[in-house]
Amino acid sequence: MTASNSGVSADRYPIPALDGLPEDIREKIVAVQEKSGFVPNVFLKLARRPDEFRAFFAYHDALMLRENGLSKADKEMIVVATSAANNCLYCVVAHGAILRIYAKDALIADQVATNYRKARITPRQCAMLDFAMKVALDSATIGDTDFAALATHGFGVEDAWDIGAIAAFFALSNRMANLVGMMPNDEFYLLGRLPREPKTK
Repeated sequence: MTASNSGVSADRYPIPALDGLPEDIREKIVAVQEKSGFVPNVFLKLARRPDEFRAFFAYHDALMLRENGLSKADKEMIVVATSAANNCLYCVVAHGAILRIYAKDALIADQVATNYRKARITPRQCAMLDFAMKVALDSATIGDTDFAALATHGFGVEDAWDIGAIAAFFALSNRMANLVGMMPNDEFYLLGRLPREPKTK
């Protein structure tokens, strides 16, 4: 790893050996590797504390995998926008890749991370991100007017919960990634940018 501008090593905590991890965590990591072709660094980094690994991914999956009023792309858009506001390199790059894939748009993640109000998104998505950003950066001032603004775009109170919970959860993730010096896997940078090559029979 290269040193950061502050002169502190970017990778501050060692990655545990896979064969020394509890079986359930080892199986989850291997399953991710088989599906993606690589293991995102967040899995390896959090595995050093098994109880926290389990709690983190249980809540992550409850928020990101449950079907609700938000599409998969909507959810990833929330992560990218709020992670950019929190200056989290890992989450912007990793979830930017996932957003490109779900949205089938090679440009969307860069636009949302830089300035979502200029991005090629719908007014509904812009309202969603306005609310998410307020949760991420200024949650003490959230009031009825914020919920009303969401409602004009068809978001109900449960949708507001989902938007806010994703923003809040990833605010934690952003801070932990910055704390431990977690760097994005190289594989994330090109995902969703180039057309997939057709599978050979």
